[in-house]
Amino acid sequence: MQRILSQWLWPSIAGLAIALLVLEYTGWRSNSPQPAERMTSYATAVATATPSVVNIYTAKVVNEAPSQRNNRFNQLNRGSNQQRVERSLGSGVILSEDGIILTNRHVIAGADAIQVLLNDNRNARAEILGADPATDLAVLKIDLDHLSPAIIGDSNAARVGDVVLAIGNPLGFGSSVTQGIISALGRYGFQGGAYYEDYIQTDATIHMGNSGGALINTKGELLGINSLIYTGGNTANASAGIGISLAVPINLATFVAQDLIDYGQVIRGWMGVSVQPFIPDTSQPNVGALLVTQTVANGPADRAGIKPGDIITAINDEPVTDGRIAMHRIALLRPGDIISVTLVDESDNTQNLNVVLGSLQQAPQS
Repeated sequence: MQRILSQWLWPSIAGLAIALLVLEYTGWRSNSPQPAERMTSYATAVATATPSVVNIYTAKVVNEAPSQRNNRFNQLNRGSNQQRVERSLGSGVILSEDGIILTNRHVIAGADAIQVLLNDNRNARAEILGADPATDLAVLKIDLDHLSPAIIGDSNAARVGDVVLAIGNPLGFGSSVTQGIISALGRYGFQGGAYYEDYIQTDATIHMGNSGGALINTKGELLGINSLIYTGGNTANASAGIGISLAVPINLATFVAQDLIDYGQVIRGWMGVSVQPFIPDTSQPNVGALLVTQTVANGPADRAGIKPGDIITAINDEPVTDGRIAMHRIALLRPGDIISVTLVDESDNTQNLNVVLGSLQQAPQS
């Protein structure tokens, strides 16, 4: 009997072992998706960044003229004005543990009272430390402990096609997240400040109330401040939800914020020159220069000997092809900084001139 059991048992055990090995490789033993098949989630990035994003509520007292009220009331109160409160909403991002918040200037413009609501439901009144119309950024300060500052990323390392997430307070619903990709970099021409506009364009949906909120990467790092959605200048005919979402790169935003904290305004370098693209007579691709069309009298360029008609080929030994980018980089420098300008004058002589930058505040007001 023992011999019979032995002859039957061992083939059964061997068959069972082989079956288990086959099932192991076919994935039958587990209903869970394999690592390569698991759905991508950005929950960790959102959890990292969300505590630094705040909701901003503003109130502004405005005078309402008698003509704006009903006639019967006007007859009883001729010549008197009535005050009413306009309320608006937006978003902001905590930059430091001592209560520094970055938002858009248009979110808090003209506000008489600003209330900040944190992700943990605490709230505080905010004061304005400074605002910069050229970049539509503003810095606020609140007095609360145990704040969660954003992790600052590097917007210069952002690439077209990178996945990004927008966090803010759309339509007053509270903290919300949308996903998209970076559609383009270096966008400008939307608000008239061409030298200082340098937007990140995304297709992450933003609405009213998202302004001032965070644009983050998949690590939860802050890449930009969501600023506006462009719909071709005719919102009445724009389809709902269709538009170009734009964010101020965080590298530019932190530069602006630090100046607003330190000086109450942004101190920008200024060369005092107007330029336009100039394409040399050459077969080499991507080669260009800048034609000087005007210099400000006694401005930095004028004092250095730069004249209208000169052709600028390089600044600090770096070739220049785009006047907007060149002036933008100069604006990120400081008054008193010296830059080297390589140019060809009207006599076809190449010169290297040193220009001591002035302050943009010296520019004549139009």
